[in-house]
Amino acid sequence: MHSRQINNHNEKIKEITLLEALILVLTANGTPVLASWLLGQHLAYPVDLKRSTSDGNRWLGDSKNIRGIVLSTIATALAAYMLGYDWKLGGIIGLLAMTGDIISSFIKRRMGMPVSSQAPGLDQVPESLLPLAVCASPLGLQWYQVLILVGVFWLLELLLSRILYALHIRKQPY
Repeated sequence: MHSRQINNHNEKIKEITLLEALILVLTANGTPVLASWLLGQHLAYPVDLKRSTSDGNRWLGDSKNIRGIVLSTIATALAAYMLGYDWKLGGIIGLLAMTGDIISSFIKRRMGMPVSSQAPGLDQVPESLLPLAVCASPLGLQWYQVLILVGVFWLLELLLSRILYALHIRKQPY
């Protein structure tokens, strides 16, 4: 019976829809925004410990915090479980999305861009491409599907950011 459950579970992973994969990436990236709105700065310890490089710019900035990483990982694990997938896969997607977000923030700081500044593409691609590319095989995604999802995420993130800004949930319209 146990092997049947494993086989059924593996079949379910191979049947993930593009919408479900998109939901997981949106959950991962949206959770820190909602946490900031609900909790303000409570428990928002910056990943970079407020350290700066020799050029005086912060490594990342206050918006990249441990609370966001932890809550994103947990929320995405729960979302995966609720969609019928392995919660561990969801946790990995959440963690990789936050890693991509941190990478883009690091690059923006090295480019001299201020914290919370807009960089179209750089703000969306790493946080969606990294989890989808790394988890493409367990998600049963082909490379072209990963690219489609990254593009759809990019467009949705721009639209949702404006909506969340209008609802006073997000501090910036991007």
